[in-house]
Amino acid sequence: MRWRGWLALCCLCGLQPGHAAAPALPDLAGAGARIGLDQVRRVGAVEHAADGVAQQRYAFQPAAHPSIVMTPAGDAWDWSGAGELHVRVQNAMPWAVTLDIEIDGTGSTRLQARVGVPAGPAQTLVVPLRATSPREQGMQVGPPMPFELRGRSILLATTVQGTLDRHHVRAIRLGIPGPQAVQTLLFGKLSVTAGEATLHEAYAGIVDRYGQYTRGRWPEKIDSDAALRAAVMAAPEAAKPAGVDAHGGRLDGQKLRKTGWFHAQRQAGRWQLVTPEGHPFFSLGVNAVNIGDQRTRVEGREFMFTGLPPDRGAWAAFHGRGDSRRPGQAASSGIGHDHGRWFDFHAANLYRIDGAGWLSAWRTRTLDRLQAWGFNTLGNWSDPALGQAHRLPYTRSINIIGDYANVSSGYDYWGRMPDPFDPRFVAATEAAVAKASADVRDDPWLLGYFADNELAWAGIGPQGRWGLALGTLAGEAASPAKQVFIAMLRKQYVTPQALAAAWGIPLDSWKALDATGYAAPVPSEAHPAIARDYSAWLSHYADAYFRIVAAAIRRHDPHHLFLGGRFAVYTPEAVAACAQYCDVVSFNAYADLPQHHIDMARMQALDKPVLISEFHFGSTDRGPFGAGVVPVGNEAQRGEAYAKYLAAAAANPQVVGVHWFEYTDQPVTGRLLDGENSHIGLVGITDIPFGGFVRAVRQANEQAQPSGGR
Repeated sequence: MRWRGWLALCCLCGLQPGHAAAPALPDLAGAGARIGLDQVRRVGAVEHAADGVAQQRYAFQPAAHPSIVMTPAGDAWDWSGAGELHVRVQNAMPWAVTLDIEIDGTGSTRLQARVGVPAGPAQTLVVPLRATSPREQGMQVGPPMPFELRGRSILLATTVQGTLDRHHVRAIRLGIPGPQAVQTLLFGKLSVTAGEATLHEAYAGIVDRYGQYTRGRWPEKIDSDAALRAAVMAAPEAAKPAGVDAHGGRLDGQKLRKTGWFHAQRQAGRWQLVTPEGHPFFSLGVNAVNIGDQRTRVEGREFMFTGLPPDRGAWAAFHGRGDSRRPGQAASSGIGHDHGRWFDFHAANLYRIDGAGWLSAWRTRTLDRLQAWGFNTLGNWSDPALGQAHRLPYTRSINIIGDYANVSSGYDYWGRMPDPFDPRFVAATEAAVAKASADVRDDPWLLGYFADNELAWAGIGPQGRWGLALGTLAGEAASPAKQVFIAMLRKQYVTPQALAAAWGIPLDSWKALDATGYAAPVPSEAHPAIARDYSAWLSHYADAYFRIVAAAIRRHDPHHLFLGGRFAVYTPEAVAACAQYCDVVSFNAYADLPQHHIDMARMQALDKPVLISEFHFGSTDRGPFGAGVVPVGNEAQRGEAYAKYLAAAAANPQVVGVHWFEYTDQPVTGRLLDGENSHIGLVGITDIPFGGFVRAVRQANEQAQPSGGR
C-alpha cells in the first residue's frame, strides 16, 4: 500500500456522555488519532456544514480502492462496551457514491460494510459493530436509507459482514471501490456508542395498520378505510376481451386441431398452444393469484408494526402461528423471526373492503380485473377456486414430497435435488400426481401440470454445470444415485486404473469412490473424459427424473399437458431430457429479455415449445423495500420493461406464453417462506392496482399477437 503521508493527531472522546470509557478516535475535520491517505487528497481547510459541524473535504482519486485509514495512537482501541460506529459524512458529488467501511481487529477479524451515500446534506453513517443483515430481521431487503431520526439524517449500514474483536480494534478504513473519476466526500467526527439503538430505530414502526411502509409516499397509498374502499371499488379499465372462444383462443387465428383439451401444435413454423375448441392460444398468465402468500411474521418484532389489529374478535381470523424453518434450504438460511405468530395484512384489508363476504368478493373482482387487463391464464400457486370458476384456464402444480434420498448440486436454493433412483421417489411421485390430478383430470379448463419448481439442476460458479455430478460422487455410499453413477463408470472403464488414467486422478480401487465427501475432479482441458462422463451422468439423472414424472402423469391424466419443471438454473442435459418427456419446456426466465436467459437456438434445435413460467420487473418506489430479481429504476419503467419483454416473447416462434410473478406485492417485512419483500405485484397489499403499471400491461397484452398465428 502506498501512503501519501501521516498526520499525528490528538485524541477525541468517542462514547456519548454517560457511557463507559472513551476510546481515542479521530475527528477527520482535524483532531484525533493517526490518519493515512492512500490515493486520497485532503482538500482545503476545515469547513462547517449548515448545522455548524466541522467537516473536512477529501478527494478520492481514480484507483483500484482509494481509502482513508485511521489507526489508534497506541496499540489498539478498546471498544468492548460499544455497539455502533458513527461517522459524519457528506457527499459533495451530484450522484450517489459507494463507500466501503472496514474495521480491523486482532488477527484476521474484520467487519465490512458497503453503503450508498446520497448526494445532498450531511448524514450520520452508522455501522453496527457485529455481523447483521435484513435477513436477521426477517426480510431479504432492509428499509431504504437514509431515514430521519430525531432531526438527524441517518445512513445505516443494514448489512455488515465478518467478525470483530472489540477489545482490540486496530484500524478503520473508508474507501471507494474503483472510482473512474475523482469523487469528493466530506467527513467529520467519528465516535462509538453503546448498544444498538440506531439499528433498532431503523426498523421501528415501519409498517402501518394496512401493511404499508410508513416512511414513504406513492399514489396508491391510503390512510383510511374509506379511501381503501374507494380505491379498490374503482371499475375495471376495460371490458372482457372480444374475438376469442370460450377458453380464450383467438378466433382470428388459423383453425388448428380440435381435441377437446389444451394441446401444443406446430403450425407454419410456429409452436402454438391450442384451446379445446381448436384455436391458437398465447398464454398470458399471472402466478400466485391467491390469499395467504402475504402473511408476515410479527412475533419477536412487534416494534416494527403500528396499529396492528388485535388477535381477537373479527381480527382473529387474520392472525395465526406457524414455523417456516426449512433445514437445508438456502432460501431461508439466516432468516430471523421464522416461527411464531404471523398476521395477514392482505386478507385483513379485504375484510375492511368487503366485510364478512370478503373472500368471495375478492375472487369475483380478481377474475374481472385479470380479464380486463388482458390476461387469459391463472398461473402456478393460484387459488383453486378461481380455476374452478371456469372463466380462465388454469395450471396445476405437482409438489413431489417424501422421505426419499437427495443429492446436493451446490446450489440447493430450495433444497437438494430429489434422487430419482430411489424407489421411494417413484412412490412419492405417484402419490403426488394422483393427488394433483384427482379433481381436474376431466376438466377442459386445465391447461396442464408443472412438476416441482426451480430444482437445482446446476451448481454455482464457472464449474456449476457439473454440480450435480460432483455432488453425486460426494454423497454417502448408500446413496442410490451414487451407486448408479459408480456402476456406469465401472461398466465403461472396467478397472479403476482405467478411470484414474482418463480422469488424471489416483484411484486404487472402486471402493475409494464410496467415501462420503469424495472430492471428484472438475473437468479440465487436460482430461476431457471428465466432462464427457459428467455430461452422460447429468443426462441419465435428468432422464430418470422426467421419465418417472411423465409416466405418472400419463397414467393418471392422459388428457392434459406436462408443462415441465420451471427451470431457473439448468444444464443442457436437463433441458434435453425435459424436452424428450414434456409437452412444453418451462423456464422461470428472469432477465431483461427472454433470450438473455433461455438458449432459444437450442430450443429450436430440440423443436419444443417454451413457456416462460415466471418473469417480473420491480422497483422500490411503492413501499416494499426490494425490487425483485430484475430491478428497474421506477414504476413507469416497470411497464416499459414488461411491454419490451412480452413483445420479444411473442415474436419468438418457440414461445407459447408468459406468466408474470406475481399478482400481489410481497409484505414490507417479508413473506413467511423466505423473507422476500419486493414490489413486483400488479396490486398492492391493500388490493389497490398500480394504475400506471396496469395500464401499460393491458396495452402490451392487447398487442401480443404472435407472428404466424393468423
